Amino acid sequence: MLIPRDICDQLADDKMVALSLKDMDYFNCIVLKYSDRLARYIKRISGASDQEVEDVLQDAFVKIWKNLNEYRSGLKLSSWLYRIVHNVTISRWRKISTHQKAFTEGVNEIIKVNYDDSDENESQEEQVHELIQQLDAKYRDVVILKYFESMNYEEISDILKIPEGTVAIRLNRGRKALKTLLDKRT
Repeated sequence: MLIPRDICDQLADDKMVALSLKDMDYFNCIVLKYSDRLARYIKRISGASDQEVEDVLQDAFVKIWKNLNEYRSGLKLSSWLYRIVHNVTISRWRKISTHQKAFTEGVNEIIKVNYDDSDENESQEEQVHELIQQLDAKYRDVVILKYFESMNYEEISDILKIPEGTVAIRLNRGRKALKTLLDKRT
């Protein structure tokens, strides 16, 4: 029996995990709360189709379920989930193609564009997609996590398992690389 959404919405992350470990039905609360955000993240870092995103997300939730006992309540659940999803996504795409460019979407801070439904902004958004794909993977990761997932340095550090100082350096270099790529286009 699935737990109703209104009950899930009232549960804190630690409580959801504790209840999920006792009763598998509560795992659906984690899925309900995080699936849209994680799917969006997968799409951004991989450029995958909606069906591929669903496949990766399903694999990730299976891995999350299998490793739920390893979650430590001192960590933010979202950071732990993003780390697993990140690793599953990267592993899957490495298996599919070592040459495939990944990661889409742009950085508003770099191009200072407020997107709306206009053709011009859609064109600019497509250009940013292309620019992000040209970045080295280590820069794409931090740029996407910072600007599209709105994570702070500590969360990015937890997900990528790199020091916060390295996050700052990669973010700075990623922004500079995007600016250089953008300047070349204009």
